[in-house]
Amino acid sequence: MLATAKKTEIITKFRTHDLDTGSPEVQIAILSERIGELTEHFKTHTKDHGSRRGLLMLVSKRRRLLDYLKKTDSDRYRDVIAKLGIRK
Repeated sequence: MLATAKKTEIITKFRTHDLDTGSPEVQIAILSERIGELTEHFKTHTKDHGSRRGLLMLVSKRRRLLDYLKKTDSDRYRDVIAKLGIRK
């Protein structure tokens, strides 16, 4: 889980307006942070298969959000990809 301070920092960086907490950009950024933390976790805990399943679910959810964003507004999609450094 992300710390509250880290999560609010991510939200303020990626939000589209002052009260935004659930736009696709914010959700993708939060998921990317959680995916990064789990990836580091697996470097030391290689046999944690339950968490690996959770990681795969997070990755697929992020992929769905990215596909939605690409379909609706390709400029925002390219911006998020560039900011987060995600391949694709």
